Amino acid sequence: MFKRRKFKDKVHRISIEPVTAYILLTFLVIIISGIFSLFNLQTTYNIVDSSRMEIVQITAKVENLFSFDGLKYIVSNASRNFAAFAPLSTYLVAMIGLVFCEASGFFDALFKRFVAKLNNRFLTFLVILIATISSLINEVGFVILIPLSALLYKAKKRNPMIGVSAAFAGCAFGYGTSVFIGSLETQLIPYTTTAARLVDRTFHVSLLSNLYIMIVSTIVLSIVGTIIIEKIIVPILGKYRVKKELMDNDELEIIEDSELEQAALSNDYNEKRGYKAASITAIILVLFFIYSVIPDLPGSGLLLDYNEETYLKQIFGDNSYFQDGFTYMISLIFFIVSIVYGIFSRKFKSDKDAIKACSLPLSRVGNMLILLFVASQFIGVFRKANIGVVLTGILANILASFSFGGIIYLVIAVIIMMISDYFLTGTQAKWIIFSPVIIPVLMQSNMSPQFVQFVMRGVDSMTNGITPLYAYFVIYIGYMNMYKSVDDKPISIGSGIRIMLPYFAIISITWLLIILGWYILGLPIGPGVYPTV
Repeated sequence: MFKRRKFKDKVHRISIEPVTAYILLTFLVIIISGIFSLFNLQTTYNIVDSSRMEIVQITAKVENLFSFDGLKYIVSNASRNFAAFAPLSTYLVAMIGLVFCEASGFFDALFKRFVAKLNNRFLTFLVILIATISSLINEVGFVILIPLSALLYKAKKRNPMIGVSAAFAGCAFGYGTSVFIGSLETQLIPYTTTAARLVDRTFHVSLLSNLYIMIVSTIVLSIVGTIIIEKIIVPILGKYRVKKELMDNDELEIIEDSELEQAALSNDYNEKRGYKAASITAIILVLFFIYSVIPDLPGSGLLLDYNEETYLKQIFGDNSYFQDGFTYMISLIFFIVSIVYGIFSRKFKSDKDAIKACSLPLSRVGNMLILLFVASQFIGVFRKANIGVVLTGILANILASFSFGGIIYLVIAVIIMMISDYFLTGTQAKWIIFSPVIIPVLMQSNMSPQFVQFVMRGVDSMTNGITPLYAYFVIYIGYMNMYKSVDDKPISIGSGIRIMLPYFAIISITWLLIILGWYILGLPIGPGVYPTV
C-alpha cells in the first residue's frame, strides 16, 4: 500500500518541460499522419468561395509525413515554419518596447501612480476587458497585454502568473467579441453572405450586424471572467515567492540616514521630471497615431489602405497598414517614451546605460525563443499533415446529415464546432467549411445568418485557451514558466491547460446562455438585425 502511494506521488510530481512536450507532440503527429494515411483517411465537403460568391466541393486527405517525402519536408521547412510563425515576429517586436520600459523604470513610475491605487478585482476586470477588446486587432493582446499584465500584478505584490492567466484568458476566450467592429467582420462576412444567398439571392450582411450583442457579451464575459480568476484560479496559483539570498562574497554597506533621505529626495525629483517628460511624449505620439488613421485631413491617413473603398476595410482590411503595423507602433511608443523617461530621470546617462539596463529583461527572451521554435515545428507539421482540416470536414458532413433544424440543431452545431476548434483553430478556416452547412438549415428554421455568425464567433472562443494547437498558447505557457515560483517544477502544457479548465467550463456555459437567452428574448443583435430572419 505504501509503495503504491509512493509511486502515485512520484507520478504526480512528474512534469514535462514544454519544450520537450512540443517535440514529443511533433513526433506523435508524424506517426498519426502515417497511420491515418495508411487507412486513406479523407473526406469530401463543401466550402465557400467568397471571391466567386459560390459553393465549391473539395476533397481533403491526410498527408503522410511518416515517409521519405514527409520527413524531407520537415527537415527542409523547419526554418520556414519558424520564420512564418505568427507569434514570433509579433513577440519580438513587442518585446523591444516592453524591455526598454521595464529597464528605464518607466513602468515602476507609472504603476506607482495608478496601479497601486486600484482594487485587485477591478484591476483583473480591466485586464480581462482590455484583453477581450484587443481582439479588435487580431492577436496583438497576446504579445503586449500578457507580459504587461505580469508586470502589473508583480508591482501589486501579487503572483505575476495571475496577470498572465487573466490576460491570456481574456484574449483567448473573448476573441470572438469586442465593443466595436474590427478585423473579424471583414474576414467572416463574405462567407456568411455567400452561404445565406443559397437561400435568399438578395441577402446582405452589414458590418454592424453583431454590434449590440458583442458589446453586451464583452461586458458579461469580463465580469464572469473576473470572478473565475479571483475565486478559482488565484487559489490554484497561490502566492508569489521570490528567493532573496545574500551571497558569501556580498558585503553589507552601512549608509547614514541623512544620505538615504538625500538620495530618496533626489530620486523622487528625477522620477517626477522623467515622468512628466515621458507623459508629454506619450500624448504627442498617441495623437500622431490617431491622426494617422483619420482620412481626408492634411497629411493624415498614413496607416490607411486607400485601395479599399470603405473605411472599415481601409483600417482593418487584409492589406491595412494600421492592422499590420499596430504592434510595431505600440512598441515604438513604448520605446520612445521609455528612452525619454530614462534620460530625464537620469537613469540613462548614455546609450551604454540603456543597453546595459536591458540585459536582464532580455535574458528572458532566450527561453521563449526556444519554446517558439519547437511550437512552430509542431503546429507547422500538424497543418501540413492536414489532420485538422480532414476532421473538420468529417464533422461538417455529420452536421449536414441531420434532417432537422431549430434550436436543437444550433446546440448540436455548437458542440460539433467546439470539437472542431480544438484541431482547427483559425476562425476563418472553420467558417469556410461550416457556413454552407449551418446557415441554410438555420435560415429555413427562421434563424438569421447574422445571429449564426455571432454563434460561430462565440464557439471559436470557447476552446482557444485549452488547445496547444492555438498558436498563441505557447506565449501563455512561456510566460507562466517565466514567472513560476518553484524552479524545479515547470508549468507543462498539461498544467497550463488544467489551470484554464475552470475558465473554459464556466465561460463556455456563459457563452451558451448568452446565445440561447438572446434568441429566446428576440433582442436585436445589431441595428435593425434580430436573431430571427
